[in-house]
Amino acid sequence: MGLNRRTFLFGSLAAPLGAQRRGGRSAPPERPNILLIVADDLASWMLGCYGNKEIRTPHIDQLARSGVRFLNNYVCTPICSASRATLFTGRTPRQHGVECFLTPNPIADPPQGQKEPPSSFRNEVMISDLLAGAGYSCGYVGKWHMGDDRTPQHNHNFWYTMLGGSTRYQDPTMSWNGELVEEKGYLTELMTAKACQFLDQQQADKPFFLTVSYFNPHTPYTGHPDKYFRMYENTPFTTTGWQPPAENALREKSYLSDIVGNLRLCAASTTALDDQIPVLLRKLSERGMRENTLVIFTSDNGYLLGRHGLWSKGLASHPINMYEEVMQVPMIWSWLGKIPVEATRPELISFYDVMPTLCDVTGVPVPAGRKLPGRSYRALVQGRQLPKNAPWPTTVFGVFRNTEMARDPRYKLVLRDRGASPGEFYDLARDPGEQANEYENPRYLVARQRLIEELAAWRKEYA
Repeated sequence: MGLNRRTFLFGSLAAPLGAQRRGGRSAPPERPNILLIVADDLASWMLGCYGNKEIRTPHIDQLARSGVRFLNNYVCTPICSASRATLFTGRTPRQHGVECFLTPNPIADPPQGQKEPPSSFRNEVMISDLLAGAGYSCGYVGKWHMGDDRTPQHNHNFWYTMLGGSTRYQDPTMSWNGELVEEKGYLTELMTAKACQFLDQQQADKPFFLTVSYFNPHTPYTGHPDKYFRMYENTPFTTTGWQPPAENALREKSYLSDIVGNLRLCAASTTALDDQIPVLLRKLSERGMRENTLVIFTSDNGYLLGRHGLWSKGLASHPINMYEEVMQVPMIWSWLGKIPVEATRPELISFYDVMPTLCDVTGVPVPAGRKLPGRSYRALVQGRQLPKNAPWPTTVFGVFRNTEMARDPRYKLVLRDRGASPGEFYDLARDPGEQANEYENPRYLVARQRLIEELAAWRKEYA
């Protein structure tokens, strides 16, 4: 039977893996600066370093070569607001209460979103709260989308954010430390410039945690500089695996009327994002901070772009889907001189593992009483062996409203309404494209039941 995360969580959060014994004494934490770069709607499969042959991402690919790239990094929920809340709190949607995307008008925006987080969400402990308490300067630039976007919160002393519901790439309205500012220019470059302003303000004797949360390549695909559209005007997109529109297509299905044309537009937005990476890294180098800064690149959820005949993410279809394309997002770590270069890790990791991992890296205790489902993977990043009595778990879990997922190295289970509605089961070794639903196939009865039991235990523990 496969090993689930709950089985091996004991003791994993009690002390940082980095506190290694040297001469009988514990080494102090290195307290690196942290630059967290978050894309929006960018799946792993859309990047060159993850195998894409047509979307150009040379700078992200180079960042991956400078460190460690996880091959199997999963979001807990394939939708923006809920996924971001898990990334920053280490807790599942059923714990933190953000279970869908936040929208000013959830009733008129089918399928229904969520108007605002529950009142209890303001009491959630985010990684920024912990790091600020440990002396870090915390900055946030870009898309927040976890409620009250205008107001600086969770101990961020530098705040430059989009307003909730805004979709303007040109001349956006931003919140600059709580004051509305009507900007002139391209949103993506404005974010990079403000991030560089934050970096210019940092001092060598005080570590920082900066999140740069880009809107690219989120829809709409208009408003980007023309040079990026020209790059793709003749790209045929014959290798991305798109399929004709599916009958159950739902959210953003209008983009399926011209799949290749819209792929060109999305690719342009992705390359525009890619061009921001060297600007940020160059600023770190100019300030003499590159070697002491852990740079992490990821995305809030994946995206389909015509695969399975769908365009968007979890709500691209009815019922909700949890295809690999929407659940797998990049996770790239670059920490010069501290971790291997040109390295990959095959383990299945999740967004709910990020909080304990960053606590481990910085020597900050994980928050007490929060019942975190994740575990630090710092040892994996550094290429160290885990203790024999606590190997890495083999199952990751996901949840989005009535839909749940359990995924191990070979099989994936998707349950709806705890099994009361039609489910899915895939043998990913034989069917990596998830084309054949084997839920009713008696050949997989034992494997399916095992994952059903693991999912039920995870649900009970972290509801």
